[in-house]
Amino acid sequence: MFQRIRRHREAEISEMRHLHETMRARLDGLVPSEVERIRVAMRADEPVPVVDDFLPPELRVPSHDQLDGRMMPWPWPITLDGEIVDCATCGAYRDWLVLSTRDQVWLRCRAGHQQHERRLDTAWYNRHAGPADATHATFEDCLRHLGH
Repeated sequence: MFQRIRRHREAEISEMRHLHETMRARLDGLVPSEVERIRVAMRADEPVPVVDDFLPPELRVPSHDQLDGRMMPWPWPITLDGEIVDCATCGAYRDWLVLSTRDQVWLRCRAGHQQHERRLDTAWYNRHAGPADATHATFEDCLRHLGH
C-alpha cells in the first residue's frame, strides 16, 4: 500500500517538474512591452550633463582621518564583563565623556580624570555614537561644548 502511495507521489512530482520546465521555456523568450519601451527611451535620450553635486565646503564634515579624535557624552554607568567601570582616581561611575582617538577609547569623568579603557574599542564607540553635531578646533572647546 505504501509503495503505491510513493509511486503516486513520485508521478505527481515528476508531472509538476515537467509542467514547470515547459512554462519556464515559454517565458524565457518573452520580454514585457514596458521593458522594451524603456530601453528605446533610454537609447533615444540625450546624454545627461555632468553636474558637480558635491556639498559646498562650508557644509562638508571632516572625515575620520582628518580629525584628531571624537567624543560623546555618556551619562549612564558603563558595565563591562559584569562590573561597573569607575574612575580610578575619584571613584565616579557615571556621567562620562567617551573619547575615541588613534584606535583607543578613553573615559573622562566629570572631575577631569582620564583613563584608557582597553575593553572598549573604536567599533564599540561607532556603534554607540550618534551623528556629530559640531566640530571644534581644540580639545578645550569641545569640553566646553559638552558642558565639562
